[in-house]
Amino acid sequence: MEQEYRLKFFEENGFKRKKCKVCGTYFWTKGEHEVCGDAPCQEYEFFDVPTKRKLSFPEARREFLKFFEEHGHTIVEPRPVVARWRDDLFLTIASIVVFQPHVTKGIVPPPANPLVISQPCIRLEDIDNVGLTLGRHMTGFEMGGHHAFNYPDKEVYWKEETVRLAFEFFTERLGIPEELINFKESWWEGGGNAGPSFEVTIAGLELATLVFMQYEVKENGKKEYIPMKLKVVDTGYGIERIAWFTQKTPTAFHAIYGDLLKRFHEKLGVEEPPEELLYSLVRSAGLMDPDEPETIERAYKRASEYLGMSVEEIRELHQRASLVYQVLDHTRTIMWMLGDGIVPSNTGEGYLARLVIRRALRALWKLKAEVPLVELVKMQLEYWKDQYPRAWKNKEYILDAVEYEENKFREALRKGTRMVERILKRKKKIELDDLITLYDSHGIPPEVVQEVGERLGVKVEVPRNFYALVASRHQKEVRRVKGAEEKAKLPKEIIEWAKGLPETRRLFHEDPYMRRFDARVIDYKDNYLVLDQTAFYPEGGGQMADRGKIYKGEKEYEVRDVQKVGGVIVHVLNEPFQGEKGSLVVGEIDWIRRYRLMRHHTGTHVILAAARKVLGDHVWQAGAEKTPEKARLDITHHRPLTKEQIEAIEREANKIIDERRKVRTFTLPRNEAEAKYWFTIYQGGVPMDKEIRLVEIEGWDIQACFGTHLANTGEVGALKVISTRKIQDGVVRLEYVAATRVAEVAQEMERTLEEAASKVGGDKSALVKRIESLLERERKERELLNKYRKALKELYVKKAESLGKLKVLKMDLEDPELAQEVLRELSSDSVAAVIVGNRVELAAPKDIGLGKMIRQIGICKGGGKGARATAVCKSEEEVQAFLKELSSKI
Repeated sequence: MEQEYRLKFFEENGFKRKKCKVCGTYFWTKGEHEVCGDAPCQEYEFFDVPTKRKLSFPEARREFLKFFEEHGHTIVEPRPVVARWRDDLFLTIASIVVFQPHVTKGIVPPPANPLVISQPCIRLEDIDNVGLTLGRHMTGFEMGGHHAFNYPDKEVYWKEETVRLAFEFFTERLGIPEELINFKESWWEGGGNAGPSFEVTIAGLELATLVFMQYEVKENGKKEYIPMKLKVVDTGYGIERIAWFTQKTPTAFHAIYGDLLKRFHEKLGVEEPPEELLYSLVRSAGLMDPDEPETIERAYKRASEYLGMSVEEIRELHQRASLVYQVLDHTRTIMWMLGDGIVPSNTGEGYLARLVIRRALRALWKLKAEVPLVELVKMQLEYWKDQYPRAWKNKEYILDAVEYEENKFREALRKGTRMVERILKRKKKIELDDLITLYDSHGIPPEVVQEVGERLGVKVEVPRNFYALVASRHQKEVRRVKGAEEKAKLPKEIIEWAKGLPETRRLFHEDPYMRRFDARVIDYKDNYLVLDQTAFYPEGGGQMADRGKIYKGEKEYEVRDVQKVGGVIVHVLNEPFQGEKGSLVVGEIDWIRRYRLMRHHTGTHVILAAARKVLGDHVWQAGAEKTPEKARLDITHHRPLTKEQIEAIEREANKIIDERRKVRTFTLPRNEAEAKYWFTIYQGGVPMDKEIRLVEIEGWDIQACFGTHLANTGEVGALKVISTRKIQDGVVRLEYVAATRVAEVAQEMERTLEEAASKVGGDKSALVKRIESLLERERKERELLNKYRKALKELYVKKAESLGKLKVLKMDLEDPELAQEVLRELSSDSVAAVIVGNRVELAAPKDIGLGKMIRQIGICKGGGKGARATAVCKSEEEVQAFLKELSSKI
């Protein structure tokens, strides 16, 4: 392995290979020191290292990009922090993620080669450490990456040039003394790739990682490293760390946020710790391991000895300041996540956004700060508006979503406290899975459970890395990406057979109005048929497959399904095909069905763009289905839709239909499509193709789409939303119909109105008035009924008899509501039983285990809780025997 790291650059420039005397890792340096320069082998000593000048965070980013641009790299615009182009990852955790897997697998060329990018990234693995380590850990950060993609026939640059560029950047651009720079040997794996790497460490702080991605990692029982044809230079420079290194502020948060940090302290009512205390602590920050509390206590003790302050005072100042740093970090991450269209929810990236929001709220709760989180996010938006324009553009949604989540959190706390009390009284012990369930399902932070436990004398253990644990569980979920379902509908042997056949010409794309076509048989297997060309659309993109007929001479076959395997289209027939390869057949699609599907599919594009216009750019397609009868569209949105919003979406959609806007389809190279139209083209998923097929509604919407579409929006006819509902947190479902289906649905609604009118009397024109009249009559009758119930309740209560300590009443009236009112009255000061037929309703003023008593007596079946229960008996004799036994137990 040593040869992977032995470079000419090191030999020519006087570098020596050394073994770190602390961790045993090999590193290359020109200096005389014997440690690798990384934490925890060395304290943060970079405060004593000279640099050319202090760089603010924006200046650090600018210097990094400018340096590599001057060295032949093209600057690439940063991508969203939600990795919508990946099916195995929710968040953009590194700059290379932007190019995985489509570029790194050689499917699509990079947007430039070489290139440089400063990419906002989010990692939640260390979320529980944020703040405590004074800037070593963050949830959100910018990774500066310069990347080179080396093809077999064209090498751009590899290890030598990568290391040389890093050395020049740190020495010539930043002015760091040569002898302090270390290249620490390491190994990197991620995203299915691997390779040797160097960590660039200087005086305790790692500033960059240089990865040489040269293997594809396969895990089939054992891990295999397969050499890649395309070798990738993958580097990551910490922009925040570069700013911190040059400014030498007491924490990284001071370097990144400047005066915003002071304003957060003031807003939260938390005194800023003295700078000399922070400087004393931060030198040990690289040695702090929150999983080992003694490492933090050692830092406190050392600061105490140096400053003459008590350990308790230092601990209090540090922990309260850490919470401020958490809120500062989390609110910027929230701004990024929501600004790039994530909607807080209970699944996927939405869950991760909610987790960060709730952890920020938890920090405010611990500080006892009365400041709404939305105010703090607003401060972040204003501070960063020039640097993160997408977030600023979506500020109204961001603030509304944060406020909505905060209200839900406070409601969860209110209800959750009572719920936790009930659980702890019953279980007396809470496991980790219980804590996660309470958090996931009810939004109750573990600290609240712990606080309630202390009050009730129940010890609740909360793992220090609780939030990282729940984040890691949800990061393992898989997002479905376009193409993931292609192979699911055919038998394995048919898929393998189809893979060996030539691609099918797609007549349905060339002319979506084609109804009848000629084709030649390429091959067939039982009732599976592949032709050289077809107008039959295969299932995909939320659009159902075409149906129709295929004629071979006088023989007619019914096409029951059509599926796509790669570029091959397989027709599923009603019976085995009989014919010869190369023979001529005639295909005829069910045109009425297809035309309805086209109307609903184009209508879906129209209505999605209308929803984005009415609700905001955060709206994203979460699912869609187009059938001949209707279409549905699932959209991400944090609130239920109002009647006014639904009407506005319909109005905008039908306006576009009336304007008869042109619909055109065309293809573009993927990089050009993304640069021109951005990532919103991938509403239906990201195809892993070099060329992207786009469907554009003139001046309204453009999406990557495989489906069949109309020539203009006027052919949609009309759109009518027939239902909306929230199907899960953060996702709303719209169902709608187009064209002639609007009239059919209207007829169905008219028949329903006529039936309703006939039930209540009168005709449909007077239906509303008739219903109002009936409701008024029902209200008056209910008032009268309540008066009768009140009088009856008083009579029944007086008739109750005593059986030992048990109050017993037999009711001869079947009125469950009255029975419950009587039971509540009777059980206010003693155990009571109300008998209705052979059913006994029981209540007690406190928990005495009524349900358990029913099971112990065994005469009648039933159950319930401690203070409320029901027994169901077979006869009056059983009722009396049961009551006698019960009275003896209370």
